[in-house]
Amino acid sequence: MTDQRVFADWDDLRGVADPDFLALGLGATNMMSMLWTVAMGGRAVGVERRGDPPPGESWNIAADTFHQLGLIDSLMLRTYGEEGLPRFRDGRVFRLASCFYDPEAEAKSVFADEIVSGFESSGCLAGRLEHVEHIDDRWVAGRPQRVVTVQPPAEVPVTPDPSAIRSDVAKILCGEFPFQLPATELLILLRRYLETIEEMDLAKDSGTPRVRLFTHHQVVPDGGFVEEPDGRRRVIIEAVQELDYKQKFIYRRQPGTEPIDLGVPELFSVAQGVDSDDAAKLGFRSNPVGIDYGDGRGPVPAQSDYVACLLNTFVEGRSRRRITTVFDEDGDEYWVRQMAIGQEDDPEVGWIMLQVPAFKSFDPVEEGVLPEGTDRESPDYFAAYQQLLYDFFFDHAEELLEMPREKLTGINTFYGPKLVTVAARIGVDAQIAVNGIVASNTFGTGHFLNNGVSVTGMICHSARVLRYWIDRRHGVVPGRAIRRLAEGIRLDTEEWIRVSAVEFSMANPRGFEPECFELMEAAREHRDFLVSLDLADWNRLIVHIGRLGTQPLRPPHPLHPEQRRKQRNGRAPVPAKADAADQPAPAKREADAMLVES
Repeated sequence: MTDQRVFADWDDLRGVADPDFLALGLGATNMMSMLWTVAMGGRAVGVERRGDPPPGESWNIAADTFHQLGLIDSLMLRTYGEEGLPRFRDGRVFRLASCFYDPEAEAKSVFADEIVSGFESSGCLAGRLEHVEHIDDRWVAGRPQRVVTVQPPAEVPVTPDPSAIRSDVAKILCGEFPFQLPATELLILLRRYLETIEEMDLAKDSGTPRVRLFTHHQVVPDGGFVEEPDGRRRVIIEAVQELDYKQKFIYRRQPGTEPIDLGVPELFSVAQGVDSDDAAKLGFRSNPVGIDYGDGRGPVPAQSDYVACLLNTFVEGRSRRRITTVFDEDGDEYWVRQMAIGQEDDPEVGWIMLQVPAFKSFDPVEEGVLPEGTDRESPDYFAAYQQLLYDFFFDHAEELLEMPREKLTGINTFYGPKLVTVAARIGVDAQIAVNGIVASNTFGTGHFLNNGVSVTGMICHSARVLRYWIDRRHGVVPGRAIRRLAEGIRLDTEEWIRVSAVEFSMANPRGFEPECFELMEAAREHRDFLVSLDLADWNRLIVHIGRLGTQPLRPPHPLHPEQRRKQRNGRAPVPAKADAADQPAPAKREADAMLVES
């Protein structure tokens, strides 16, 4: 059903002009920034063209999120009193922290809208992360070896504690994560809270609403950012229709509507993903990050490709990470990383991420599936590529999940398998206008395996906005406060990228020849081409009907998969090409991404 807010009568534009904070993009970072603004007594306007948050990945969540939501609850009470707090339809006060996590709540699958609507009154969104497993399956001295490390679960806070909120990105990323939940449900919770404030304020005959939301709108493509004489930007938006045109989403102005002038915000933030049109219009560019691994190539782009899939199987409250060795046709060794994330007591959440080895291209012609000369843009080519993708996913997911392939292929998939690219990028300056910044992964990105998506933007960048309003309350002028905000965003993102460097290391380069690097680059370029072929995104689901996997995952087997195959068929594992006799055990390697800093 189309959101009727699109067709609302916008004659009532109270609270729209000259807001204290304008969020362009309603992801986690900007919505948290809106909440900090309102909790500090300001007015916030949000603009998003995709409607409600689309389906997305699951996140391991640091305790800082719980503490921050509790602090927002406390600030809202202090600023507006009991009568100014948003409420559920049954009259209960809408408290973010208890909706996120309640130690008294029964562990089960709960949706944000069930809590907000009153359908579910005894549940909470976040599940506890109870199983943290690290599996190192890299070969040593030419033979397979398995090192399994099981961490004790993190201590789960019972109540929010604002004094426990941390500001150091690296410490959060390298620390423990007590919670897990689907990212979409957390985003919906934040959205419903903002919507409830807007509705209660608009219901009053007078007064200025604290929140206004435009959820099927965008900045006018031509002339939407108007430069004022003092250099600040005025922002003009329009209502849009989303059209699925030849497997690509396009946006056109809603017929019969006129642009809406939002005036000149004191501060606006662009956080719209890695390819933001609005940021580009304001001159922002991000640059690839190069990392030198000492293999003779010099700095190379920090980029990895993964095959992602949401399996409806019972991973439980588990984070399982694996690093393993794969070999190309010449016997050269590569390291790849894999991850499985679930949610406590929810059999429908099984996010699987499998890194593609550097030499793998998924080219059907190169793999011998199609003859030479096949048109790379033909349906036959794309179908063969999809089959290679499926085969790769199930071959490697079988080892990660300790589940037979024939069982895996019968499980319902909600999204994927899909080839995705992760690349570290960063801008030069987070300030893009006298009154504007870019934040979250619009400014820069590290690797998702270290939970940087849920930490850097949602926790740290948004907290910088809170610091901005504290500075302003203490008399700091907007120009100086915005510079401090922009510098903080840059420092946070640099830390995320620094911690991510080890996650981008693809191989043990010992013994590699220059030709190997050329083949790796050619394979990467071809995968980039294949990613561009698949135009599906989070708004378009890729569903394979199958069974619901309700059996919990088995604990990691003590033997390497290759050792188990040897036991079954009586043959020895194929040794690595490189002479690795003097390599230390996997758990001691300098580049070991499985180690977790306390």
